[in-house]
Amino acid sequence: MPPDVSETGRLLADVGGTNARFAWQVSAGAPLTDVRVLPGADFPTLQAAMHVYLEGLGHGRPALAAIAIANPITGDQVRMTNHHWAFSQAAVKAEFGLTHLRLLNDFTALALALPDLPANELRQIGGGAGEPDKARALLGAGTGLGVSGLLPDGAGGWVPLEGEGGHVTLPAVSARERLVMDGLTRLYGRASAERLCSGQGLVDTFTLLCEADGVALSGLGTAAAVADAALAARQPQALEALNMLCAMLGSVAGNLALTLGARGGVYIGGGIVPRLGSWFDTSPFRDRFQSKGRFQTYLKDVPVWVITSSQSPALLGAARALSGLR
Repeated sequence: MPPDVSETGRLLADVGGTNARFAWQVSAGAPLTDVRVLPGADFPTLQAAMHVYLEGLGHGRPALAAIAIANPITGDQVRMTNHHWAFSQAAVKAEFGLTHLRLLNDFTALALALPDLPANELRQIGGGAGEPDKARALLGAGTGLGVSGLLPDGAGGWVPLEGEGGHVTLPAVSARERLVMDGLTRLYGRASAERLCSGQGLVDTFTLLCEADGVALSGLGTAAAVADAALAARQPQALEALNMLCAMLGSVAGNLALTLGARGGVYIGGGIVPRLGSWFDTSPFRDRFQSKGRFQTYLKDVPVWVITSSQSPALLGAARALSGLR
C-alpha cells in the first residue's frame, strides 16, 4: 500500500442536497474526528469536495470510505435528485485508491445511528415511552424529504430501510391544502410529499397561497426568509405555509408509523424542524400525526422525537454501515 495511504483510515461523508459533511475515523470503532461541512454549490463534483477535505487533513488517503447520500442507490451510476452531482461508484473507488467503498442513502445511514443517540440529543413531542424492541420510523424535511426506519431482526439487532418514501403522493385533506396540491401539480406535474415538506416546498407553498389571496410576495424567496416572516413578523401566508408544512409532515409521519408498526417511536431529522425549536411543539404536527380515525388511539402513545444533534448522526451511521454493524 502506498505510504500516503492510511491502512485503517476511513473517510465518512453525509452528502445532502445543500451541504456535504465529512469526517475521519482512524479505525473501526474509533471516534469520529475532523468533521467539516462543505457547501455542495462550491464544488463541481463530489470528488472535488472529497479531495479538498482530504488535502486539509494530513492523515493520508483512506483505505475505506462510506458515503451517505440523499439519493437512491440502485447501481454503479449515482445522479442526485436535488443536486447536480453525478458519479460512478467504480470511478470514485479507483480515483481514491479505495479498497472498499460503501454507498447508502443518507436517511438509511441516519436510521443506523438511532439506537445510539443520547437522550440529550432528542426532544420528545408527545406520546409515551415507546417499546424498545419494536420498529422505529424516521423522516426529515430539508432540501428534500428523507424517509427510513429500523426493523428488529429478531436477534437483538436492526435492519435499516432503504426507500424513497418522501416521494409518496401528498396527503392533502383540507381545501387550502388541495389548492396548494393543485398548484404544485401545475408546477411539477405531480405533487409528492417532498414538494411541500422541504425548503423549496415551503417557498412554493407560500407563493401559491399569496397568489390565491392576491397578496404581494414581498421578496421572500428562500425557506429561511419565509420561516422568519412566519415566526417573527407573523405574516399570514408565511405562517399558514409553515403550519401547512408541519401538518403535512405529521400526516406523512403518521402514515409511516402505521405502515411500519413503529411502536418504538418516530424520529424527525433534516434541517428544517430542528431549527424551528419549541415552536414546532405547538404546531399542527402532532394533531395530524394522530388524526387517523380508528387508529388515533394506536398512535396516541407513539412517541415522536426531534433529533437535535449538532453533528450529523448520519456520519456515525455511515461508519456502522462500513463495518457491517446492524
